[in-house]
Amino acid sequence: MAGKFARSWALVQASAAVLKSDKELLVFPLVSAIAVLIVVATFMAPIFATGMYKYMGHGQPVNPGMYAWLFLFYFVQYIVIFFFNTALVGAAMIRLDGGDPTVADGLRIARSKLMPIIGYAAIAATVGMILRAMEERAGFIGRIVVGMIGVAWTLATFMVVPVLVEQDVGPIDAVKESASLLKNTWGENLIGNGGIGVVFGLITFAVIAVGGLLTAFGASNGMMPVAITFGAMTILAVLGIALVQSALAGIYSAALYRYATDGKAPSGFDGAVLQEAFRLKG
Repeated sequence: MAGKFARSWALVQASAAVLKSDKELLVFPLVSAIAVLIVVATFMAPIFATGMYKYMGHGQPVNPGMYAWLFLFYFVQYIVIFFFNTALVGAAMIRLDGGDPTVADGLRIARSKLMPIIGYAAIAATVGMILRAMEERAGFIGRIVVGMIGVAWTLATFMVVPVLVEQDVGPIDAVKESASLLKNTWGENLIGNGGIGVVFGLITFAVIAVGGLLTAFGASNGMMPVAITFGAMTILAVLGIALVQSALAGIYSAALYRYATDGKAPSGFDGAVLQEAFRLKG
């Protein structure tokens, strides 16, 4: 276990070195988050305005119109997420090749891949709706199985965005290529990316714990300005951590793709660490 966390930390450090060289890469997850919030507000406002939220969950059957609305929501949201992920990975690829990318470079790459992005968003939305429908009809054990299917889908599509950036292929071929890269090169054990999630999860937990204690201390002692200040700082810190994690994940996926296709570690990455990030099951 200690070795896994050591490798994960090494990957975080290497990805952070790339991010440090191009801090503007943080722009992509930031704009993506803002755009996703706008999409959520746009789709959720009519549901709350019409009272449809009362009929969602609680064992209530969902009518076909609601399923269509949810599919459209997933579809638009995925377009936004994949567009800015493509821009991030595209810019990261330029940096890994020794270039000096700009935000405009990333957006240009994403625009050039807009049709495959839309196609992949449709596939992801369809898979998401199918898994949601299965989960609603499944019992406790069924939900676990559906969750495992979701994890398998996430692993299989881990490098779809780098494939779309680097290759002139459609979304279906990109999914196949991503699954093939994982299967043929490292297998299913996604240690490295999971490690990044664990590291940032622990950091986020620590920030929330400390910020929550300071906020509660201020509120309990009648120092509301202090409590509000610490509360706001905690929220901003958590958002900042999430942006950094998203950017690092994009850089990491770009580096893994390069290593998988070229067999060489990009500048700043240890080849042995990358090879151990995905270990074939014994």
